[in-house]
Amino acid sequence: MILAAGRGERMRPLTDTTPKPLLKVAGKALIEYHIEALVRAGVSHLVVNHAHLGEQLVDFLGDGGRWGVSIVFSAEPDGALETGGGIYRALPLLGGGPFWVVNGDVWTDYPFASVSMSADTLAHLVMVNNPPHHPQGDFLLDHARLRSNGVGARLTFSGIGLYRPELFAACPDGAFPLAPLLRQAMAGGKVSGEHYAGRWLDIGTPQRLQDLDKALRGRDAAGV
Repeated sequence: MILAAGRGERMRPLTDTTPKPLLKVAGKALIEYHIEALVRAGVSHLVVNHAHLGEQLVDFLGDGGRWGVSIVFSAEPDGALETGGGIYRALPLLGGGPFWVVNGDVWTDYPFASVSMSADTLAHLVMVNNPPHHPQGDFLLDHARLRSNGVGARLTFSGIGLYRPELFAACPDGAFPLAPLLRQAMAGGKVSGEHYAGRWLDIGTPQRLQDLDKALRGRDAAGV
């Protein structure tokens, strides 16, 4: 699942007329980088949620055929449902097994390799080094398990996670955040994690979008 329903307030005025996942870097929409990476990892079925200017996403992505993947959409009300509520609304489209979720407003070269989760693990989160705008981090990674409390260096949640539907079993329909669910599961030792040290960027401001565009164009020009 690619999360694409956010309003993108920090990216205004760019997002007044374009959904954030459709903003382009190096001539390609942000969401296309995710689709291509997921297809390379063997994903054949994608769910994309949308709210703000969602018809643009539907028109641009279509059925996913040009990327060799099947895309279906989970429409949300104009105010969106937050991350937890958006995933919960899309559960009937995601099947009964573990599924990837990735924020549509990050860029990364994470390979989406197969992750093995034990039967009692409800979520597996990809953690990254703390960026300058989030130096305090989010969670502690301790022997491949994540904790929300305790002493130690914290890492930042990348917005990439593998989830079991059971994580959302007791949730109501409607808007709610994901973080409290994750913290509750962490308290029970049911969330694993990994530290990814590759390239990752939260595209939260027009300046970061511009910096990424410049970096990728420079890489392409150098043939990297």
